[in-house]
Amino acid sequence: MTTTASPRTPTAPAEGPAGPAGPEARRAAARRRSGSAWTPWLYLLPALAVLGALLVYPIYQLGLISFLEYTQAQVSGGRPTSFKGLGNYSALFSDPQFWQVLLATVLFAAACVLVTLAVGCALAVLLTRVRALPRLALMLAALGAWATPAVTGSTVWVFLFDPDHGPVNRVLGLGDFSWTYGRYSAFALVLTEVVWCSFPFVMVTVYAGIKAVPAEVLEAAALDGASQWRIWRSVTAPLLRPILVVVTIQSIIWDFKVFAQIYVMTGGGGIAGQNLVLNVYAYQKAFASSQYSLGSAIGVVMLLILLAVTLVYLRLLRRQGEEL
Repeated sequence: MTTTASPRTPTAPAEGPAGPAGPEARRAAARRRSGSAWTPWLYLLPALAVLGALLVYPIYQLGLISFLEYTQAQVSGGRPTSFKGLGNYSALFSDPQFWQVLLATVLFAAACVLVTLAVGCALAVLLTRVRALPRLALMLAALGAWATPAVTGSTVWVFLFDPDHGPVNRVLGLGDFSWTYGRYSAFALVLTEVVWCSFPFVMVTVYAGIKAVPAEVLEAAALDGASQWRIWRSVTAPLLRPILVVVTIQSIIWDFKVFAQIYVMTGGGGIAGQNLVLNVYAYQKAFASSQYSLGSAIGVVMLLILLAVTLVYLRLLRRQGEEL
């Protein structure tokens, strides 16, 4: 008896990525990726809210006032606030004193940065040459200077260089010489105080970078007969270039907006404003002369300059991260 084979029931194909579950899986994966993309922003939301309240809103008010006519008459309610557009900026840029103060600020900040880097790098190299106890003493002294508030440090330096009671004039035999009377001597005195409270950051950062340089590289350079200065210039400094760039740009930002040292040590900008920098100049225009809109315009100009420097700083940080 011949039997005929019954036809086999076809089995359903296994569901794969292209099957009915494929689109659903892709949509679920997309939802997961979208959720994971928003997760960091949820963690940053509290910090962004604080920054928005403490930074964004004041900057908005600063920019708004710079476009208005806002003096003591408007503050007291005697006259209504009016929109001036770019009138405050036009008055600012047409004032020769503004350009003199801007030039003085740039030169003063450049001098502070150069001296701070020189002192900080020299002491960082010194830390690698001395024993543990002198190194600890130098580190503690530097960190003490770094932790001193600007107003306190400036007041102490004014006392040290006081023409009547200061010990510096007595030791140097300068008699009643007033350091804050002359323009350049006052700037030199303030520069010394700024360097005193700024070099520890450079020293500690560069010292950490030097310790990270492989010892084999330095030993090989020494065996080749290179002097200590040649080793620093040709070996150590190129390896420290990313760190030196970072500390340089941060020093530029800090020294460009110096206020407390100039204001305290020169009595608000020196005789006839001979020691004004942009921060003190803006303060005098806004609060001493009650020209709040003009002071705000100076603040906006400073903000744009520092923003450009900050963008360069962030770009260099990003490039450094890519190199690492």
